[in-house]
Amino acid sequence: MNYLLVHGAWHCAAHWNRVAARLTAQGHRVCALDLPGSGLNATYPESFLRNDFAALAGEPSPVAGIHLCDYRDAVVAQVRALAPHGPVTVVGHSFGGLAITLAGEAVPGLIRRLVYVSAYVPVRFATGADYGGLPEAASGVSGAVLIGDPMTTGAMRINPRDGDPAYVEKGRLAFYNDLPTVEYLRFAAYLNPDLPLAVAFDDARGTVERWGSIPRTFVRLTEDRTIPPALQDRMIAEADAVTPGNAFEVFSLPSSHSPFASMPGRLADVLAGSVVPA
Repeated sequence: MNYLLVHGAWHCAAHWNRVAARLTAQGHRVCALDLPGSGLNATYPESFLRNDFAALAGEPSPVAGIHLCDYRDAVVAQVRALAPHGPVTVVGHSFGGLAITLAGEAVPGLIRRLVYVSAYVPVRFATGADYGGLPEAASGVSGAVLIGDPMTTGAMRINPRDGDPAYVEKGRLAFYNDLPTVEYLRFAAYLNPDLPLAVAFDDARGTVERWGSIPRTFVRLTEDRTIPPALQDRMIAEADAVTPGNAFEVFSLPSSHSPFASMPGRLADVLAGSVVPA
């Protein structure tokens, strides 16, 4: 099968490496892409590159002009590139769910399945920011790593270069709470500082007729402290309510927000369909 792996906020294609290696070893064709402004496509605030953390809190982001439609277009382009080899299973993590929903809306006939790994699925509300403000999101702790004023910087900004132990621990608890610090830091080294603010506020809904026609899977992460299980469950229920004939296939993993790091083999097995739903 063909797999396209789409990362979430502040992450990049490299974070999927362990999962991609396992799927490839099983004989699948796998592509992980860097979304615009991320990974090898990133541009960085000058203050970040020179470790001027005081200035970093206020410097405008060089990726502030990127919108969710740019994410969608990048995913669609890669789906089209893979499609000659057969329908594509598109996997989105966290904020990557916004991009894969819109890609499903654009090219539903090329997609075999949409897989949301503790990812945003806007249905009742329009944006990722809307869901982040719901009561079910209140126990999430990822806001503790944000720095600066997003209205000034044009980005939701973190500082993966900040070595202060207290700040490092906030990042670990938010994203990788089931990894020891030394292992978390290996993944943190590949994080980007900026998520373009517009991505969180652009409309990310699909239609029942197009997005809603694609088979879909949700991988629930029971120890997630970024998108709490209550919010995951709400998004699953809202999506199922609008497409009762095409409900989510749901799997649960006892993972933090980042199972691609803490249990890549188990996640790969879910994606390959070698385990049964929870």
